[in-house]
Amino acid sequence: MGLFDRLRGDGDPRVAFIGVDGVPYSLLSENEELFPNFAALADDGTAAEISSIVPPESSACWPSLTTGMNPGETGVYGFQDREVGTYDTYVPMGRDVQADRVWDRVQEDGRKATVMNVPVTFPPQRDVQRMVSGFLSPGLDKAAYPDDVRDYLETLDYRIDVNPKLGHQADKSEFIEDAHATVDAQYEAFQHYIDEDDWDLFFGVFMTTDRVNHFLFKDYERDGENKDAFIEFYQKVDDYIGRLRDSLPDDVTMIVASDHGFTSLDYEVHFNEWLRQEGWLSFGTDDPEELGDISDDTTAYSFIPGRFYINLEGREPHGSVPEDEYDAVRDELKADLEALEGPNGNKVVERVVEKEEAFRGDHDDIAPDLVAIPNKGFDLKSGFKGDSDIFTTGPRNGMHSFDNTSLYIDHPEATIDDADLFDITPTILDLLEIDYSRGDFDGASLV
Repeated sequence: MGLFDRLRGDGDPRVAFIGVDGVPYSLLSENEELFPNFAALADDGTAAEISSIVPPESSACWPSLTTGMNPGETGVYGFQDREVGTYDTYVPMGRDVQADRVWDRVQEDGRKATVMNVPVTFPPQRDVQRMVSGFLSPGLDKAAYPDDVRDYLETLDYRIDVNPKLGHQADKSEFIEDAHATVDAQYEAFQHYIDEDDWDLFFGVFMTTDRVNHFLFKDYERDGENKDAFIEFYQKVDDYIGRLRDSLPDDVTMIVASDHGFTSLDYEVHFNEWLRQEGWLSFGTDDPEELGDISDDTTAYSFIPGRFYINLEGREPHGSVPEDEYDAVRDELKADLEALEGPNGNKVVERVVEKEEAFRGDHDDIAPDLVAIPNKGFDLKSGFKGDSDIFTTGPRNGMHSFDNTSLYIDHPEATIDDADLFDITPTILDLLEIDYSRGDFDGASLV
């Protein structure tokens, strides 16, 4: 029992959300003997596979999970987004999220929130009692609010993220050591502020799971040399989930969730090179380095992960596709994507989603026209250098998936049925007994 619990005694319900970025539900549910704390969460409450969002990319997923809204409302579609009316791109940060986060609604209700290591929250908000920004933060010195948080975290050798370059080494031992040190320090920080802070919502994310998956997941799925190291890392995560759960007072509901699933990676697919070779994309220079180098002859171009834009007249600066040809051109591109096969003869794309199906809101003017959801084994890239192969391999052997996303709710009245990321924020608000309008969200409460 934490200090704040001894001081409050007001009986208001509370929620502790712990994110485990990229953890597939099958990994946990098929290995209950290895991960007993996740199994206990499922037994005492409820757990199931849920769906991610379109596209299943962390920079888009976390804004949607923490707002209950699709990228057309959040304004964030991926790690790189496009400025309206130009080919200029930018990396979306916390201030680019155009919808209220769940902790904003908690604060507006007169309650308190502690937020730690959530991706796409830099710079830290100063209207919550405590925030440590996560993925995309340039460093701890500017990522922690208030300032004394940084001072404490430095005593733990806290780090926002692992060093992903270590994963590029053939010998993964240094990367694995760094992953352990990262999750150790984050657990210590989470436990400290769970115990010390007066909070109604604690919201913390372990992103190291995603990093480990990117470099070791195929070892787990296909009995590679680092399978034991992968399992040992996840047993530590399971132990930390159990410790955090055991420390929570009885009036706190624990939720554990991932933002997307994971699967083994066989090929990286460089779609702008594919578009170039198929006649959809041409560059105005011999050495293209960015989107601004595309020529007036371009019909379509791509952003990661699997986002495709028609080079539309009146929308793009060098638009070449008349508006009255848009539907026909998009249908043709969709058909070509659906027919694409990899070197192994397997279809690259599981399905192609049209923008009207996935996005709606004030910011759908920068939405991709099509989003390809890959089949297992094909990691969808873009790239603007016109000299690469379409299908390549690299140091990563794991990739995101739309399905197999994890959700655990330690509450007897929760029911997970055909759920997705959009359902998590209204569920948290219901558990906190905070009023909202049902139409505020693309999801619905699971309680």
